[in-house]
Amino acid sequence: MTGELIPEQIFILIIVAISVVTIIIVVGHWKNIKKSSNTIKLIEKEIELKKISMVEKDIETKRLMENRIALPKEQEDRLLDIRNSTTDILGDVGYLHNEVNERLARLEAQTEQKKLEKILNDIEKKEKELLKHKI
Repeated sequence: MTGELIPEQIFILIIVAISVVTIIIVVGHWKNIKKSSNTIKLIEKEIELKKISMVEKDIETKRLMENRIALPKEQEDRLLDIRNSTTDILGDVGYLHNEVNERLARLEAQTEQKKLEKILNDIEKKEKELLKHKI
């Protein structure tokens, strides 16, 4: 009995081994979760700092717009031309976006119509076949 393992001891050894492996896995996952949690907190702080920076830039831009420096007529005209061309381009973009959406909607409707017409034709054919078999 000195060198032999009895089934109870083998069972206890298996439970101990499973417990050790489980503890190692749990600790490993816990470290990963803690690391991920710290990374998320860091990213949240970075986002918050970027938001603050954006707000500061926006406030600075508004302040500069309110305290407009008198520009020479030529520069004012160039800025006005840029604003007008930007407005025109944005209008064209909006129009093209709407046109694409309308054409896409029309294409989808036409596709749906073709499918329904095909289904209707199939139903009519099957109805005719059924009527032929009844007679």
